[in-house]
Amino acid sequence: MMHKERYKIVIRCLICGEKYILRGHLKENGEFETGFKRCVCDNDQQLHTDATLE
Repeated sequence: MMHKERYKIVIRCLICGEKYILRGHLKENGEFETGFKRCVCDNDQQLHTDATLE
């Protein structure tokens, strides 16, 4: 079984300013998989994401 590195991912909504701190994995295409779908203000496009290796 291959061990995936975990990342601490901070997602901030650029519309309402809400901040989410999640854990996830880096997918092969370079995107992060966290399960996050959209902000409470229904925004799913204008998001700022920062990731650091745990």
